[in-house]
Amino acid sequence: MAYTICKYTPDCRQEWDRFVETSKNATFLHFRGYMDYHADRFDDNSLIARDPRGRIIALLPANRRGSVVVSHQGLTYGGWLTAYKHLDAASMLEIHQLASALLKEDGATDLIYKPVPYIYTTVPAQEDLYMLFRCGAIRIASLISSAIDLRTDAGPDADRRRKSRQALSYGIEVRESDDYASYWQILSDVLASRHNARPVHTLAEITLLRDRFPSNIRLFAAFSADGEMIAGTVLYITRGVVHTQYLAASEEGRRTNALTLVLSTLIDRFRREGYRWLDFGTSCEDGGNYLNEGLIRQKESLGGRAVVYDTYSLPL
Repeated sequence: MAYTICKYTPDCRQEWDRFVETSKNATFLHFRGYMDYHADRFDDNSLIARDPRGRIIALLPANRRGSVVVSHQGLTYGGWLTAYKHLDAASMLEIHQLASALLKEDGATDLIYKPVPYIYTTVPAQEDLYMLFRCGAIRIASLISSAIDLRTDAGPDADRRRKSRQALSYGIEVRESDDYASYWQILSDVLASRHNARPVHTLAEITLLRDRFPSNIRLFAAFSADGEMIAGTVLYITRGVVHTQYLAASEEGRRTNALTLVLSTLIDRFRREGYRWLDFGTSCEDGGNYLNEGLIRQKESLGGRAVVYDTYSLPL
């Protein structure tokens, strides 16, 4: 089939977003309103693939870094976002060949490719993984995440259940909150003192994104008996998946096991609401060469099991 490939331009924004709404492996992170909040940091090199009738058949969120194209450096996952119908493995091979030719003409030499993990797809969507194999891609990073299948009875172990009961005995209450400022102070303090780091998003950025995507970005927090926020998590909620983007507890929150109560409460809540997965995020550094065993054990004690976030290098 005679597909065509072109670069994304801002006049295609509405068409891009309409496709993301129906793609089988896109999430709200791929809307331009999310991608472009940090557009000043990245040289956008996103691609659009169209069928012979001019309809979008696939999108590649990407940016340029010298001679390397990355899909997308500002996103946890990306890769080709494909149509629910009308795109098969052979089409994926053809689209990649056309995209490679376009990128090479523009001086690119390599593609860094981060496919969407399978738990975020509405139906099987791994045509791109076959394409990577056929084109000689090399896996250069493998990060292990921990996710709970909420269709099963997986959940906190006996020790975590005991800690949740202990938190309740202190009068701690878990509820949704709009007080991002208080939470960001807790989060920033924890990252600075324990990891000499800071949140990926500033308070201004996360509130901007929350305002743009209020149903997708939500804060759930634990409050002490006197009403003080002491722990919480910012959730990124996509179709069928609840992802803990940030987790943090103050000193009092750690002493009272408040974060365990937050997570146990959310597991029960989103299971009742019919979500498929709760994803706790990755527990690796250095591209997966270092595994934080203490961190992953905590996630496993809540019922999480392995889901891998891979990154590939593909010569053009």
